[in-house]
Amino acid sequence: MAYQDQIAQAQRIIETAKTWDGINPESVARMRLQNRFQSGLDIARYTAKIMREDMAAYDADPSQYTQSLGCWHGFIGQQKMISIKKHFGSTKRRYLYLSGWMVAALRSEFGPLPDQSMHEKTSVPALIEELYTFLRQADARELGMLFRDLDAARSSGNQVKEKEILNAIDNHQTHIVPIIADIDAGFGNAEATYLLAKKMIEAGACCIQIENQVSDEKQCGHQDGKVTVPHEDFLAKIRAVRYAFLELGIDDGLIVARTDSLGAGLTKQIAISREPGDIGDLYNSFLDCEEITPENCVNGDVVINRDGKLMRPKRLASNLFQFRPGTGADRCVLDCITALQNGADLLWIETEKPHIEQIAGMVDRVREVFPNAKLVYNNSPSFNWTINFRQQVYDAWEKAGRDVSQYDRAKLMSVDYDTTELAKEADERIRTFQADGAKRAGIFHHLITLPTYHTAALSTDNLAKEYFGDQGMLGYVRNVQRQEIRQGIACVKHQNMSGSDIGDDHKEYFSGEAALKAGGAHNTMNQFAA
Repeated sequence: MAYQDQIAQAQRIIETAKTWDGINPESVARMRLQNRFQSGLDIARYTAKIMREDMAAYDADPSQYTQSLGCWHGFIGQQKMISIKKHFGSTKRRYLYLSGWMVAALRSEFGPLPDQSMHEKTSVPALIEELYTFLRQADARELGMLFRDLDAARSSGNQVKEKEILNAIDNHQTHIVPIIADIDAGFGNAEATYLLAKKMIEAGACCIQIENQVSDEKQCGHQDGKVTVPHEDFLAKIRAVRYAFLELGIDDGLIVARTDSLGAGLTKQIAISREPGDIGDLYNSFLDCEEITPENCVNGDVVINRDGKLMRPKRLASNLFQFRPGTGADRCVLDCITALQNGADLLWIETEKPHIEQIAGMVDRVREVFPNAKLVYNNSPSFNWTINFRQQVYDAWEKAGRDVSQYDRAKLMSVDYDTTELAKEADERIRTFQADGAKRAGIFHHLITLPTYHTAALSTDNLAKEYFGDQGMLGYVRNVQRQEIRQGIACVKHQNMSGSDIGDDHKEYFSGEAALKAGGAHNTMNQFAA
């Protein structure tokens, strides 16, 4: 509804009430526009539609891939979207990612934890709600500044400026964007997954990512010791998430099915198989087994029938069963196909390195069954991107017969190589990795799981080194505040960013001339007006 229509509607309500003469209809219209989304479900419906449209656009043109950065606090997510709007003018195809790793490491009441689903599961929907609270405030702040500009234009009689600002208000683009939210392995059985998914959706999540590891043995996707579950167990959790979406009226909610099978060599269970070739039989076909006879079978052995032979799956001291080495890619392909056959919308294949052809090799096989299969891919800080891509270039050059004698493949991380042609080509491959992956490997969405964990550490280290060293206050002023001012970082006016000006506007609505406002002549934030 246009701004003027909002005012007219509020005016009619106020006139009907008869005793509300002290309520200004334009102030009501402003508050309504600043609070466009009334609930998390409103947000989930709005953002699910965005993701569906973006997926269709990607199917038509793979250059239209999407991106996100991981968040561990609402302020971080807010600043990302403010920065994106500042630099690119639009948030289109840019999302937020909620990382379970960062929730565990940074948001648990137990303190820093590894990525093993030991943190409070309620902290995940709480962070979703927090992220959207900060994004909604970004909307309110930006609109509030437009309203102030509108009042100034009217006061000066500048009708051209007034019309321009009214158009900007009517076409305001919200900071609310989709969040891909990590539910780990579901934090329990399918019922637990359903209950947590509901909380996440009610907080605003339109897209939930779930992985095929065992909940109580869950590991970070880039660490060892990963244990997967039979397909039927994982598919039950996918269906649980879908039921949660449908129950809450988010009919186009999205599910990302993540497979950790490439690096997971263990399973906790032997799958149930009712007939040869069914999904349980396929899962069991990857088990590392040895043939036995009834004579050498002992109590406690688990035995399966494979092609008419009695086979004993190899069991470790941990009571876990192991898969045959080298079957990871085949298991990933099967995981992806079965997930798409059972209601997943997007796939996530966790890999041990960022290698486009490795990813594409698996996706090509999935696309033989689902031509529009699409990936969410983790551009993970767990990879050493520099050494991986320098080694990829080294190997490609060596295969092509180029002279690589000046390079030591094991030491390519060295700063001594930074200005070499090999390093330059590797950096170019890193630069184009997302576009190349979108085109070649079906990657619809590129994300970095933990970027702000690392940027916070790096920037804090640099500040501490100078501030507590001989630079003192200059270490802060030169490298932080001066850069904020010159780069137009909104947070240099931190009182405004925290909502002080919005509060002043409300005080004026409520109390008129009697309002005691914080943003007067003596507010030191006025020093940043220029």
